[in-house]
Amino acid sequence: MEETKIGMVGLRPTVTIGKTERLKYEEIWKHPKYRETAPGEDLAMTYLQRVKPRKGETLIDFGCGTGRGGRFLAMMGGLNVVLMDFAKNALDEDVRKDVETYPDRLRWVLQDMLRPIKETARYGYCTDVLEHIPPGQLDTVLTNILNSARQTFFAISCEPDNLGALIGETLHMNVQPYSWWLDKFRQYRCNIMWSHDGGGNCLFLVSRWATGKSIHDIAGINVTSEEVKANILVNLELGLQELKPHDQQDVEVMLLAGGPSLNDCWDEIAEKRGRGIPLVTTNGAYNECVKRGLMPSAQIILDGREFNKRFVEPVVPGCKYLLASQCHPGVVRAVPADQVWLWHCGSSDPVKEALKESGQDRDWFPVYGGMTVLLRAFPLLIMLGFKRFQVYGFDSCLMDDEHHAYPQAENNEKSVIELTVEGRTFKCYPWMAAQAYEFQEEQKMIADHCEMVIHGDGLISHILKSAAQAAQGN
Repeated sequence: MEETKIGMVGLRPTVTIGKTERLKYEEIWKHPKYRETAPGEDLAMTYLQRVKPRKGETLIDFGCGTGRGGRFLAMMGGLNVVLMDFAKNALDEDVRKDVETYPDRLRWVLQDMLRPIKETARYGYCTDVLEHIPPGQLDTVLTNILNSARQTFFAISCEPDNLGALIGETLHMNVQPYSWWLDKFRQYRCNIMWSHDGGGNCLFLVSRWATGKSIHDIAGINVTSEEVKANILVNLELGLQELKPHDQQDVEVMLLAGGPSLNDCWDEIAEKRGRGIPLVTTNGAYNECVKRGLMPSAQIILDGREFNKRFVEPVVPGCKYLLASQCHPGVVRAVPADQVWLWHCGSSDPVKEALKESGQDRDWFPVYGGMTVLLRAFPLLIMLGFKRFQVYGFDSCLMDDEHHAYPQAENNEKSVIELTVEGRTFKCYPWMAAQAYEFQEEQKMIADHCEMVIHGDGLISHILKSAAQAAQGN
């Protein structure tokens, strides 16, 4: 098939959904008023919070329109997004420029939904589309979408359109209530993972591929499910002690992440450590503390890659190494057995499968939380009975273009987005923005079980300060 290029982005022409329908939408996209509202953009954060898609996976934005929604999911969710539409002029100009600038995150495909879709992806996103499809073509379009993505988020308007008058046409060709669309998905034997009846619109998360498994993937793990299982099975054979709940204790602890603001706090951290306040580190913050003569009380690691062995070297006498069971066995073996405590991630099918396959009759206590080690550290320490946290280096944003207080090459990225929160704009990598949103969700679960002070002037600190001011009515 002949391929037309715009910059580095391939446009793949196919047969259209009928010349009249295609021309109708190419005409309506010429009107700026039709671009003012983008349902895909408005619902993108709802999608990220509900689905928690795994970073680096592919998502197809079926009927992407302006492309603003898909761009948000690429930049904020760390997804590789395929923007797909049958109107050649649908994309906003700035989105088209971003497609050319970030070809590793955004790709544009000209696609007729009546034709089989060659693109496949783990995730699908389809907002403000199905109500536009003529009834006689709906089943074909819906089949093609459901066959192309393992799970798809649909947002469907249940009301007549109000902008077709701009060109003297009807745009919403299939106006139906929530119950009608629910029955339609059931006809396809879809697994309806979640749905919402909003009256004027309805939302669905569905899959023809699913078998009832949880839609939540392993968050923050940079290895495959098979590697996670293999790591756990090896580590369980080592006979190491495993963490379990402890009684609550009124002991304040310092918890260190590796954000840039950490470099502004070393004197304060040293003073508190000198007074005997326990020091808990995560990942590379451990090495920085050791380098400065600040011996950690405990080190927490989540990631399953072997090169994290550097985060336990040198071993500090008396330090407790709280290692996720999915950590690479090379990391676990690098620490004396009597200093290692394993813990297990909750909401993770590979973890559950590995524990079952181990053949060992055991009680285990899942640690729930977000995609990053710090988002697991809070629930982990709460389970151990701690409730008072002084948190350092938890910025979740770039500061002076630095992502950490020390070099950490694997976190070097080219994609930087600007995130505006309550009047302030922060530069973030996509994973930082996702971490910030997950932190807010996690706070809903743990806020009543702990007290925390977030030091520094990063995104996380600003979020908490803004929330406190809003609660006070300021």
